[in-house]
Amino acid sequence: MNRTDRLLAIVLELQSRRTVRAEELAAKFETSIRTIYRDMQALSEADVPIVGAPGQGYSLMEGYFLPPLSFTASEAVALLLGAEFVQTKLEPNYEVHAKSSRAKIEAVLPEHERSEAERVRATMRLLPGRQAETSGRERTNLEILRQAMLEKRKISFRYVKPGQDEREENTRTAAPYGMVHVQGNWMLVAACDLRRQIRHFRVSRMSGLEMTPSIYELPAGFKFEDYTPADDRGLEVTLLAEHNIAGRIKESGCYYIEEFKEQPEGLWIRLRVRRIEEIFSWVLGWGANVTVLEPESLCWRIREEAEKLLKRY
Repeated sequence: MNRTDRLLAIVLELQSRRTVRAEELAAKFETSIRTIYRDMQALSEADVPIVGAPGQGYSLMEGYFLPPLSFTASEAVALLLGAEFVQTKLEPNYEVHAKSSRAKIEAVLPEHERSEAERVRATMRLLPGRQAETSGRERTNLEILRQAMLEKRKISFRYVKPGQDEREENTRTAAPYGMVHVQGNWMLVAACDLRRQIRHFRVSRMSGLEMTPSIYELPAGFKFEDYTPADDRGLEVTLLAEHNIAGRIKESGCYYIEEFKEQPEGLWIRLRVRRIEEIFSWVLGWGANVTVLEPESLCWRIREEAEKLLKRY
């Protein structure tokens, strides 16, 4: 990295953080602390309002921002697609900001880059993954959750577990730590008061969500970006699928699938789950094209369901 690029990167680093120490910058840009001191002097001489506090580090004067940057067509496409994702997947408040961001990015692009970006974007589409009614509730929930996390307030909600009768939903109170978008679904990571541990909740299954007056604090040393949930899927399930649906099963993206094996009699599949209910509907949906090998309890559940269907029809 040459000096010009490093100076720009230092300003961007200062814009994204409150205070940065010279040692941190030296390690990040793989240079000496003395070089960082000289860089700070150069930025100050270029009228960048840098504030240095002995023993604390450097920061930018509040309100300072870089002037508009130039983007390549590929960079513009990445930003515009990101804004489109935010517009379709986050709450209404961010939808408004995403629209204005897209307009600003398009406005500052030179004609050539804007035309090229539009040609690339015309070949890509982000389609909603669920019905409008469910999506509407989920996006409303996201807005409440984000506000609760900003204010560090606990939430209460009614929740239905996978495979549970919707009439059996239970009420939970939890401290929201963060959200993850995985396989088209928003998942809330929260400390559940009922279970007294960190649990995961699908946002689309939450109803009656509201913030409570109770304030919470994150556990000492907890960083959401470093959080890795324990894998407690202790129940192994094995299936045998007909060759004619092997491709569709591989493309299904089922989270619980661990392994595939092509065999003469069909596609052998190994899954790991916490409870049979988590994959019961998925297995049943393949009909007679899939045979359950293990466990026997799942075989009995499939038989019982087949008998109920036979009586009904």
